[in-house]
Amino acid sequence: MADLTNFTQDNSQKTFSELLCKAEFAGKAHSELIFLSVLNTFLSVTAFLENTLILVALHKDTSLYPPSKLLFRNLAITDLLVGITAEPLYVVYLMSEVRERWDVCFYVPASGVTAIHILFSMSFLTMTAISVDRLFALSLRLRYRQVVTFKRTCITIIGLWICSIVGASSWFLNPVITARYQYIGTALCLFITFFAYTKIFFILRHNRIHVQAPTFQRQLNQAIPMNIARYRKAVYSAL
Repeated sequence: MADLTNFTQDNSQKTFSELLCKAEFAGKAHSELIFLSVLNTFLSVTAFLENTLILVALHKDTSLYPPSKLLFRNLAITDLLVGITAEPLYVVYLMSEVRERWDVCFYVPASGVTAIHILFSMSFLTMTAISVDRLFALSLRLRYRQVVTFKRTCITIIGLWICSIVGASSWFLNPVITARYQYIGTALCLFITFFAYTKIFFILRHNRIHVQAPTFQRQLNQAIPMNIARYRKAVYSAL
């Protein structure tokens, strides 16, 4: 593993852990560290409970298309892992600062930062995939189930996990690479998500105008408005 170092103002070389684990910092921000520890403990418990309930609800749901359900499950599992790994590691780091347990503090940052980078990337990538999936469901219509299959969704999710792990692992070689990966990846995910939902709402608005047709035509296409209504509810749920 590469020795992650940085230079301080006096040109002395220090590791990443040494920069984070400082007795001076712990003494000056003692109450703030305790507050952050309590807050992240609370967030860790709520993340675990809420995402567990979401996974149970998804297991019982039978109306959601399996590939879409798989994406939602992956997002819930990712957020669940944040609650049981990343946030507890952060609390351990904070408390090691408070109690000045430097033997613990030196080893926590590397594992904590890696877990945070992996799960942060995976959460953003999965949310982006969900937005694209919702766009495909609307634009492809009858071809949607032929294009978006369970097998292809599994392959996509595996690919996203690999990208997240590789991107986070670059932190051990050069933290700057990981930072740039996060900045570029986050901006790209936000752009794709914004584009997908914007296009979705434009299509829904266009469909709503065309639904206002003569009565006999509406009766002939009665299933379409009903499906659009259910789809619109699914989109709001995704958002």
